Amino acid sequence: MSPRGGSTVLVVDDQALVACSIALALRGYGMAAAAVPPARVAELAERRPAPAGGLVLLDLDRATEPVAVVTALCRAGWRVLLVTGTAAETAVALAVAAGASGRVHKTRPLEELVRVATLVAGDRPVMTETERARLRAVAEAAQLAARRDRDRWSRLTPREREIVDRIAAGRRPAAIADEFVVSLATVRSHIRSILAKLGVGSQLEVAALARARTT
Repeated sequence: MSPRGGSTVLVVDDQALVACSIALALRGYGMAAAAVPPARVAELAERRPAPAGGLVLLDLDRATEPVAVVTALCRAGWRVLLVTGTAAETAVALAVAAGASGRVHKTRPLEELVRVATLVAGDRPVMTETERARLRAVAEAAQLAARRDRDRWSRLTPREREIVDRIAAGRRPAAIADEFVVSLATVRSHIRSILAKLGVGSQLEVAALARARTT
């Protein structure tokens, strides 16, 4: 399959050497390819409309807020091909649900990347409907779980959130009571309420949940 001549392909990767190498290889196949630093993604998304056949190769492993990035690029008319190495399937699924055309693993030969990029630039499918539907289902499950997580945290009072922060930092109830100048019984009452609202059975689980939200 010959490349789509004149297609604008932008390689977004924070590793300049990698991005330039991929762009150089794509130019060798007749594509107008260039390396673009991640900081310029917002600028790309503001280009309306995107050039005909405009394609962004996005390094999903290093992208910041990839769902928002993919959504903005697709709205501007860019097609997005995910390049992944370590990204979890949920991250891939959310990006595909946001409009990405497909993915290529970083370990695949360069010829495979060019082949898939050519298909996407030509607005041709690179995923089966079965695979796309499966990833959409994964994305929907992740979005539902995220909404449930937000809902349960929103039930906490401001004081309970402060206590959660102390629990996550390894503080004991007695130390928390001393800090807030309240009785130990009051702190323990707050902790029971926190456990019920978060649906967990121990302070260790509270700490784990709190730390997971900050990573």
